Amino acid sequence: MSILLQLFIWLPAVAFLLCLFMPKIKERIISGIAIGTTGIQLIGLIVFIVFWIINGAAVLDIKHVVLYQSNEFDFFIDFYFDYITAVYAFVGVFILFLVSIFSKTYLHRDGGYKRYFSTILFFFLGYNIVVFSGNFETLFIGWEVLGFCSFLLISFYRDRYLPVKNSLKVISIYRLGDVCLMLVMWICHHLFHDNITFFQMINTDLIAINFSGNEHLFLLMSVMILIATSAKSALLPFSSWLPRAMEGPTTSSAIFYGSLSIHLGAFLLMRTYPFWGNSFTIKAIIFVVGITTSIVVTTIARVQSSVKTQIAYSSLTQIGLIFAEIALGLNTIALIHFAGNAFLRTYQLLVSPSVLSYRIHDMFKYFKPLGIKKEAGYFRHINNSLYVLGIKEWNLDRLMYRFLWNPFKWLGSKFIVINNKIAVVFLLLVFLLGMTTFFSESELHHYVDAALPVVFSIIGLVLILKSFADRGNAISAWLFVIAGQVFITLSIALHEPIPIHQIVIYFSAILVACIIGFICLKAIKKIDNDIKLDKFHGYSYEAPVVDFIFMVCCLALIGFPFTPTFLGIDLLFSHIHESHWLLVAITSISFIFIEIAILRLYARIFLGQHKKNTHAIAYKSS
Repeated sequence: MSILLQLFIWLPAVAFLLCLFMPKIKERIISGIAIGTTGIQLIGLIVFIVFWIINGAAVLDIKHVVLYQSNEFDFFIDFYFDYITAVYAFVGVFILFLVSIFSKTYLHRDGGYKRYFSTILFFFLGYNIVVFSGNFETLFIGWEVLGFCSFLLISFYRDRYLPVKNSLKVISIYRLGDVCLMLVMWICHHLFHDNITFFQMINTDLIAINFSGNEHLFLLMSVMILIATSAKSALLPFSSWLPRAMEGPTTSSAIFYGSLSIHLGAFLLMRTYPFWGNSFTIKAIIFVVGITTSIVVTTIARVQSSVKTQIAYSSLTQIGLIFAEIALGLNTIALIHFAGNAFLRTYQLLVSPSVLSYRIHDMFKYFKPLGIKKEAGYFRHINNSLYVLGIKEWNLDRLMYRFLWNPFKWLGSKFIVINNKIAVVFLLLVFLLGMTTFFSESELHHYVDAALPVVFSIIGLVLILKSFADRGNAISAWLFVIAGQVFITLSIALHEPIPIHQIVIYFSAILVACIIGFICLKAIKKIDNDIKLDKFHGYSYEAPVVDFIFMVCCLALIGFPFTPTFLGIDLLFSHIHESHWLLVAITSISFIFIEIAILRLYARIFLGQHKKNTHAIAYKSS
């Protein structure tokens, strides 16, 4: 059975590659691949679960393959199967099977038919990696895949402004959760000195021994898990991204934000429950966050005018309750609640266009004005206040921008002086000084050992924020991100010597992607001599091949799991000591904005409404 477990990962991976290389006019074959893959996996999973139960339903933990191993670091892929995995895997494949059948007709002759099914199969792969993962590293691979699939499906109607804009909003919140998971892996590495698995995490004695005297790290790790799960499941204060994610096709909204992806935060909480389940403080925080989210989003859902937004917030209400159930230790009830909510919201979203059409017809034919409700003054004021707050969605989106993103954008915009040639020369000299210090054994290194890593990490962060806020030339923004990563790596190397081969692992994909991406931007610039980042250009119309190549370069630059840079990021973090909080904080913030800056650059050059009127002009919103 252990060998069969990995087939649930390979099957969607092979199906994705088949769909990717299939001509887009072959609609029947493309949809057939998706329906056949999910159907075969559904039957195979049912048989697997039956035999698993007959054989005693023992927890399966399989160390599949070791990607990198040294005396201090061990990175391996681990698969895991228990009752939580069984429920999530069955609900996921069953819903995907039904939605694939529905989408075959729903998206017939749509220009993005192949793109849709390819992304759905890629999502299926990422979802299976998450639910079958046996350690944080394996889970993080699927977590990254799901985030990028969200970005692609929200911006599915790429000729419209709001889908592209909202896809960037969502991926920004997702990236915050991604970096929190990186910090969880970083803490585990320094505390356990091993790649700890979820099976080992069940051992409460092991957890107690390693966290004895490190209560601050236990609290930090628990908070990072909570932030990662809240960002993924749109709990407060991140709830505002959920309705913005509904810009994609209704079928993808049903899979992502009605049933599967939105519940993965609850999955991570249940998977890590043995770790934080004995802490009353952490359980109380999770309970309060869940209940507060349910109350707040209920007031929002009841006053929404869009049916998809109503369903999204209604689903989120139940997810808040699921979080509260997990905090109380009611994992079985939480699993039943998850399955029921997932099936209900999928059904509601799939039938919502038809129901909306019927309701509009009835409204015109059988309209009856509501009578005036007489309420006491006190309750009327409360009701009206909640109504206004619900209409404004409690200003969650504005608060998120004001206190989370705008300060960094403002900070990045203040470094316009970096565009000056003198500033570039100065940065080059500083970099050469850092390299000299790294390779030398002089006494200077011992005097500045504490300050120099922080200085270089701040320079790297400044360059990345400059790219994030840049409204000028896309090529300079592209190079700023590369330079920022170089300075971040140098800061960690000055903090603790990094073996050269680990630096090569990190930069191997980055350098290739940097060169190819630079060539792509030069090719796009030749079309109209305009690649400024002050608007969306929509060059995917005129250069679809360049669009695809540049997108792959962007993924390589941010360390997507198919590149060695993904492993390199984990290696870099492993060299930061747990006592050096400032370097950890600056490096984490840098990795948040690296992905946001890169995907923003890609979206503004290749997505959005084309600036030439020779192409169809779309409405701003779907």
